[in-house]
Amino acid sequence: MRTLADIADEYEFLEGDERYRLLIELGRELEPMPDALKTDATLVRGCSASVWVYPTQLTDGRLHFLADSNAAITKGIVALVLAAVQDRPAAEVAATDIAERLAPFDLKNQLSSNRTQGVPNMIALVRETAARIAAG
Repeated sequence: MRTLADIADEYEFLEGDERYRLLIELGRELEPMPDALKTDATLVRGCSASVWVYPTQLTDGRLHFLADSNAAITKGIVALVLAAVQDRPAAEVAATDIAERLAPFDLKNQLSSNRTQGVPNMIALVRETAARIAAG
């Protein structure tokens, strides 16, 4: 997975449809999520598209997330959220201001409100899960 900084550098030089294409490409680069993990328990509430996020804990305590969506651009947005926290310690993920890290992408002004309405819920799910894991 690309770093958020690398993605931001590329995104900055793109406009309009090129930004959409980058988001779609990011979504395609996500690690495949097995269908068995796409359950009601992993479903992110409040998204216009279906979005699933599943956390796993690596042996060294870092968190690794699997995610998927049935909408290409939404899947790219999920990839951005995960790029901000992927493979970091649970306590660090819980403390990360993901919305602030995504600010350079200006998603609310770049995409329709329909596409971005679930972003706070995705972020909340990732941070709450990390906080629960960090607390033991």
